[in-house]
Amino acid sequence: MGRPIARWGVAVTLGVLWWWAVLRLALASDAGALEGAVAAGGWGLSLLPVHCVPRGRAAGALAVGRWRAAWRGAATQVAPGAVTTASPLRRSDGGSGPS
Repeated sequence: MGRPIARWGVAVTLGVLWWWAVLRLALASDAGALEGAVAAGGWGLSLLPVHCVPRGRAAGALAVGRWRAAWRGAATQVAPGAVTTASPLRRSDGGSGPS
């Protein structure tokens, strides 16, 4: 039970520190590099994907090694019609329609 309380305490403390830095940057004329670094660091941390799950549990996750197998040619072992192919390249002298 001590761990969740400690996590909340750390989160609240860091949140208060970040707000202090942001408000000091906005309102105080003598704010400096320390406040700027704290505010920028806290904003940067907000960009981290903290709501991630392991690949095996994620909805729609690709299998591990899928791209490696595709580069090695294992995709040709899939049932016919299951893999799409690219259209042939048009030649510059081929005209605009059927001939």
